[in-house]
Amino acid sequence: MNPFAHRPSPIIEGYKNFKELYPKPYNKNDVDPYTKTRIILMNGTEFEANWFSHQFARHVQNNDLRRELALSRYAEKQQQLKISLLKPANESPLEHTISYEQLVVDLTAELAKREKDCHVKKALDFALLEDFDHLYRYANQLEMEQGLRAEKLVGRYTEIMPGRPTIAHHRCPLDNVKRNINSKTACKETVLATLIITAAEQQTMNYYMNITNLATNDALRKLYMEIALVEEEHVTQYESLTDSGATWLEMMLWHEYTECYLYWSCYMTETDKYIKCLWEENLEIEIGHLHKAAELLKKYEGKEWNQVIPDGNFPAPLCLHENIEYVRGVLKNTVQFTGCREEYERLESLNDGADFFKFQKIVAPTPDIVPSHKVICNHISRVGCDYRFQVAENPIPELRCRTCDNTEVGRVKNATSSSNFSCN
Repeated sequence: MNPFAHRPSPIIEGYKNFKELYPKPYNKNDVDPYTKTRIILMNGTEFEANWFSHQFARHVQNNDLRRELALSRYAEKQQQLKISLLKPANESPLEHTISYEQLVVDLTAELAKREKDCHVKKALDFALLEDFDHLYRYANQLEMEQGLRAEKLVGRYTEIMPGRPTIAHHRCPLDNVKRNINSKTACKETVLATLIITAAEQQTMNYYMNITNLATNDALRKLYMEIALVEEEHVTQYESLTDSGATWLEMMLWHEYTECYLYWSCYMTETDKYIKCLWEENLEIEIGHLHKAAELLKKYEGKEWNQVIPDGNFPAPLCLHENIEYVRGVLKNTVQFTGCREEYERLESLNDGADFFKFQKIVAPTPDIVPSHKVICNHISRVGCDYRFQVAENPIPELRCRTCDNTEVGRVKNATSSSNFSCN
């Protein structure tokens, strides 16, 4: 499909009245896990579009252009609200958190499997192991608080076991900034991947930042606090990959194209009939926004849309599905790596004065003060072992013990062995 070839509807026709804006929430007991993750993905995508537009408006003086931005932005905000309200009131924030982490695990894995730019793929694989471990930590807290086993919530499509331990995720901010791509020379799938993952991780960060003080006990408040800071690292990493040399209007076009692509992907892969219709409706709205972005690009910069996106045809739909073996492979090969400026290095290759070790001593001087570690210790103390769902033993021998939480893998030299990242 080429959205530039479709006739757009006027933007104002996408506006909804209050009755139309409030949707029918899904039934949390029988909804497909990937329907929930698609909802979170598109909520984050709309948030990114909305705030990109706000930042654009704050950096331009032309009020005619600002009015055009406001016109589309209102529709984006309505779309986000309707999507977010698909979550039912009886689904607890912690249950919803499990879906957030399933999304980032399987979305990151799927993007990495398709990615041709080795630098971008490394970034995806690196953060993948961290979100994978977050899922394990939240799942243990969920079972202690609500007696719910997260394997039911993820449909047994995503394993729940230790990845790179969360205590090892705390890096010096200088080591989270990577090299940006050039959208004029990068392949279309790479540009899309950087925009999609940035929006998804930003939504996760925002959710945790806002839910932290609403959690009902200290253990969960502290866990959200810690992991929200890791998500800040992930957003810093991913946004640094995006093309910072493109103009505001060029990036506006890319944002609208990304939204169209994702709504089309959701429509093509959705199993819930009601929500499938919502994806189709939003695709039509976004096609109008895309054509408006192309119009503004031509008016203010004298560029045709195909000077920015040479081929408007969508790549294959982005499909969220099980990625167990892929995640296991990344875990086996790269768990002992950390960020080091623009690259990723084995801990063993860093000198003892490296920023990673200095930063660890500041924020996590001892494991006993780290919330993500204490969650597992509390579960072990209460039940006798941690909670896991796995199809086979952990590929890292040091992460197989269920009665002791490992705090050295990915954090201490020679805690385990890793080979290297792979490229497609």
